Amino acid sequence: MTATTGARTLLRLALRRDRIVIPVWAILLTLLVASTAASYEGLYPTASERRDFVGTIDGNASLLTFYGPAFGDSIGALTAWRLGAVGAVMIGIMSILLVIRHTRAEEEDGRLELIGAGVVGRHAPLTVGIAIALVADLAVASLVTLTMLGKGVGGALAYGLGWMAVGAFFTAVAAVAAQVTENARTARGIAIGVLGAAFLLRAAGDAGGDEGPAWLSWLSPIGWFQHLRPYSDERWWVLALPVAGAVLLAGLAYSLVERRDLGAGLLPPRSGPAEAAPSLRTPLALAWRLQRGSLAAWTAGFAAYGLIIGGVIEGVGDIVGDSEGTRETITKLGGASDLTEAFVSTAFGLMAIVASIYAVQAVLRLRGEETGQRAEPLLACSVGRLRWSAGHALIALAGTALLMAVAGVTTGLTYGATAGDLDGRLADTLSAALVQIPAAWVPAGIALALFGLAPRATAGVWAAVAAFLLLGQLGPLLGLDQWAMDLSPFTHVPKLPGAAMTAAPMVWLAAVTVAAAAAGYHGFRRRDVAA
Repeated sequence: MTATTGARTLLRLALRRDRIVIPVWAILLTLLVASTAASYEGLYPTASERRDFVGTIDGNASLLTFYGPAFGDSIGALTAWRLGAVGAVMIGIMSILLVIRHTRAEEEDGRLELIGAGVVGRHAPLTVGIAIALVADLAVASLVTLTMLGKGVGGALAYGLGWMAVGAFFTAVAAVAAQVTENARTARGIAIGVLGAAFLLRAAGDAGGDEGPAWLSWLSPIGWFQHLRPYSDERWWVLALPVAGAVLLAGLAYSLVERRDLGAGLLPPRSGPAEAAPSLRTPLALAWRLQRGSLAAWTAGFAAYGLIIGGVIEGVGDIVGDSEGTRETITKLGGASDLTEAFVSTAFGLMAIVASIYAVQAVLRLRGEETGQRAEPLLACSVGRLRWSAGHALIALAGTALLMAVAGVTTGLTYGATAGDLDGRLADTLSAALVQIPAAWVPAGIALALFGLAPRATAGVWAAVAAFLLLGQLGPLLGLDQWAMDLSPFTHVPKLPGAAMTAAPMVWLAAVTVAAAAAGYHGFRRRDVAA
């Protein structure tokens, strides 16, 4: 028996388990690329308009920080710029989640111990985890390449290979992280932390433009993706950097497998105190302890995004330039006649949808605790089901409000500083952020309802979030009927700061959340807890 014996059988099982997940990732990322390219074709149809747009990028520190420099003015080059750093982050997250799911999470749940009792080599699970992520990376890269072929064969090939190479690098990062700790959540945190550090390195290197420390972006695999320069004199040799890094990290992961026991990590777990502190003796305190790390990371992300968006708002007119198409698009999405006000409203509408993703994730922690068999011993004590689930729900709702408030404050601070009117701009952005909170709660209410009434269907809430996103972003542009637009809770939010404030929609949205949560609690009290 070799170290990889059984890997082929395990890979077939993994492909069967991910037969829906991988196609969904690939299709969504490809649609994102296709829609971005199509939007640039509509907004900047002539070469002169695209050149003017690229000129505004080089002089805008916020755009350089978030997206990096643009290396060309063709549709393909602009699409590669817009989805360079962002696309690298998304395919990195996909790769990390897949690797941890098939390696550390399987060990934590005890399934690999059962499988390992059969004829399975020591390296087989890790090989399968890496292979399944590479299959997903290849699927995304192939579809992206096919989508962009019409913009130029060489650029499309470079763009697709860039997605593949970055995905492979973070696949190897996740493979190493899976060996470090015995907890899947911690392993994901380590790998995503490396991804975040790579993004910050690239942002720090690009923020100053030609006068800044551009060498920093060469230390980041996300920066390597951008320096590949698809559709602008491609630098093919740059592909060797992420590939070499992936090979080295994968080799490190295989060597670490030999240095630990099955189910254990390289870092030993710390023993906790024999008795919990008084502050941990309530269900709410336990929920806070479990979710505070995730909330802190989300808060930091919203703060950073708010600072960047706030720096862009004052110059949004210069960025748009004379493009009537872009002005019309932003006005449609923002629902205001003034371009700046429409941009602020649109930006916070997007932030609210992202905040709803946090809310859903926090609510679904209930399902994770239940299927992980950690809820059953807790509920066997004097803790009631309502108190236990309400603790997590409260963290989700309060955390969503915190994220929007942080986004409103940070956006207002930078917007006010650049406009020279801190008090006025801060009030505008904070009100535009807070008014979105009831809509961002609705997906959390749907998640609570599914958890209580149909726990096996809780993943369906992500389809609702995706539908809300598509309705909000594409509905006004496609001219959908109002009844279809009204299916999204975000459609009913007052478009502040340009529109009049009305409380009725917010009250109704909050009532929908409460009703859905009540239905979920009613169902949870009457069903069995998963063993």
